[in-house]
Amino acid sequence: MARYIVNRLLVTIPVFFGVTMIIFALFSLSPGDPVVNIIGFAAYVEMTPDQVEQVRVQFGLDQPWPMRYARWLGDALQGDLGYPFKGSKSVTALLGERIGPTLLLMGSAFIVSLVIGIPMGIIMGLKQYSFLDYLLTITAFFNLSIPNFFLALGTIYIFALRLDLLPTSGMQSIGAPFSITDRLLHLVLPTLVLGSFYAGVWARYARSSILEVLGQDYIRTAQAKGLLQWTVIARHAFRNALLPLVTVVTLSLPQLLGGAIIVETIFQWPGMGMLGWRATTTRDYPILMGVTLISAMMILLSNLLADILYGLVDPRIRYD
Repeated sequence: MARYIVNRLLVTIPVFFGVTMIIFALFSLSPGDPVVNIIGFAAYVEMTPDQVEQVRVQFGLDQPWPMRYARWLGDALQGDLGYPFKGSKSVTALLGERIGPTLLLMGSAFIVSLVIGIPMGIIMGLKQYSFLDYLLTITAFFNLSIPNFFLALGTIYIFALRLDLLPTSGMQSIGAPFSITDRLLHLVLPTLVLGSFYAGVWARYARSSILEVLGQDYIRTAQAKGLLQWTVIARHAFRNALLPLVTVVTLSLPQLLGGAIIVETIFQWPGMGMLGWRATTTRDYPILMGVTLISAMMILLSNLLADILYGLVDPRIRYD
């Protein structure tokens, strides 16, 4: 197993370099002049071409993008992601402040979606074509179909504006000291909105997996031996149904970061999603590359985690 993990990590190195280089090239070759966002449009139109060129030289934008990428990569390997075009804090410091709230939101949404989606899918599979199956299927399709931004606005209107039960934005009440209760209240709505989609996804996959396993010969043999239904499901069906779910669940982890961009922006959750969105609107390349760096690492680690979990769930899989 250790040798396999090392080999997979070695394979991810060129993939990581390729992903970051392509993203850097796309940012650099995108239309528009980032100098406009750095100094502002009003100042830009009043400056002479020589003054604009001086700004480009100051921020290193006058060099070809391969040279800028090589310089950025060398600094990034040393833990230095540079400074944003506006602001005194380094990109590393900004990401350090934002990654904690994002991981908190992603982790909460991940746990909620697992707790809701997997049991819901198992019940749907065990009660196939029953009223409960149809009801839960409609619920799952509702979660899959409704956009995150629409669900977020709807929950804010109902639970915050109409019922006045939950806060509308932020991580903490303004002017109030930190408390776990206050943090949890701010976490409820963004967690439910972000986790609802994946609960529907995993419910559908869990239903398909459990139905496929229940039709196998070894399940009928266990039932013919007189084992309790719960024993058959827990010891035989569920574990074998986990293998396809491992792929879906682990590879969905980076997608949570993508969904967090919309959710964090609507709920003003101070995480990497909102930081990346603001950097996109201002064309702040250093911040965007920092967010991309973390996203690429999450995707590569998720693939590695999926392969490792295969061996833990299915004893037939061995890594030599």
